[in-house]
Amino acid sequence: MDYWVHIVGQNLAVVLDIAWWLVAMRVTEKTLWRILISLFMAAQLCAAILIAGDVDLSLYVPRAVLVAIMVWHVFGMVALTGLAVLFACFRTVRRRPRIATVEKMPPAPMVENSISRRDFIGACTALIPPLCTFSITGIAMGQLDKFRLRRFTLSLPSLPKALDGLTIAHVSDVHVGEWTHGPVLKRIVDRTNALRADLVLVTGDLINYELSDLSESIDLLKQMHGRYGLCMVEGNHDLIMNGAEFEQRVKRSGLPLLVDETTVREVRGYPVQFMGLRWMDSTGAPDDRKTSWQVRELMKERQPDAFPIFLAHHPHAFDAAIENGLPLTLTGHTHGGQLMLDKNIGVGPALFRYWSGFYQRGQSQLIVSNGVGNMFPIRINAPAELVHITLKCA
Repeated sequence: MDYWVHIVGQNLAVVLDIAWWLVAMRVTEKTLWRILISLFMAAQLCAAILIAGDVDLSLYVPRAVLVAIMVWHVFGMVALTGLAVLFACFRTVRRRPRIATVEKMPPAPMVENSISRRDFIGACTALIPPLCTFSITGIAMGQLDKFRLRRFTLSLPSLPKALDGLTIAHVSDVHVGEWTHGPVLKRIVDRTNALRADLVLVTGDLINYELSDLSESIDLLKQMHGRYGLCMVEGNHDLIMNGAEFEQRVKRSGLPLLVDETTVREVRGYPVQFMGLRWMDSTGAPDDRKTSWQVRELMKERQPDAFPIFLAHHPHAFDAAIENGLPLTLTGHTHGGQLMLDKNIGVGPALFRYWSGFYQRGQSQLIVSNGVGNMFPIRINAPAELVHITLKCA
């Protein structure tokens, strides 16, 4: 399903570009403005056509241009739709007949080269979205290669004394690809290793889309070192192009990818069981009932003498973890809500029950990472992050 959403979105972008170009020409009468808009839209339309044809523009154009293309097809389209509606309303009001109640005044003399109110509003309707695109692109370029370190200390009643002080580097949503590549990947590895964590746990979306980025992504994880190793699960982006190939190549590389599987590892002389959930289903949509069933199946492999750590990509899996009494769940997927007005208002709470940071229900605790990489170049109040977790006996 994610693959087809990706394809439909690419082709829809071409249609919307053509539609907006026609609208902009309709509402703009000044020749200079028409030329500027035509140049901007011609570039955007060519980019949309090439992307729909599976051309990797990152090989040919600067990253700032790619950001502008992405921003336009998300924010620009929203802005232009609103402005088009306002302009249509204005024109409707202008056409309503007026009933004269006082003596008519003589018409004002025409001033050469003056701009009518209709021309001004038409120009704003056509020019503001491109101008907003350039402004937001500038903001995005300042964010793309930055991430923070976020620390949590969790008190767990069921944590064995042998594991008191256990540290975890939680890495999620790297999205190696067009937005996360180059020097920032080395910085992610260096910051992860600098934590000197006992465990490195990866909760999905290693790649953005393309399997051509998988070799580099595998090398990235192999450079991350925890005293007691690394475990990982898959995310929806990992499976967009060919989920079976992703799973096969990662497992052949020797990385411990858990796909509805568990593994037990001795940590500080005590057994720790890592329980990894497969991505929800082939449609890419979370299904609470199926997730509950998946976790119940995993629980059949539960070893009562081991401390369990549950890894999933989608945070709604936490509900199934609560049902089965799992003390610690790590997830990603939400990007912290991506676009947030504050910590409780924005895309995050609109789409997810759990979207960033720490949550607790009874004896079960959850950490949702904002993700250290980017699948979309703009974040608002949802910074990219590497998460460091320290576990303490309650």
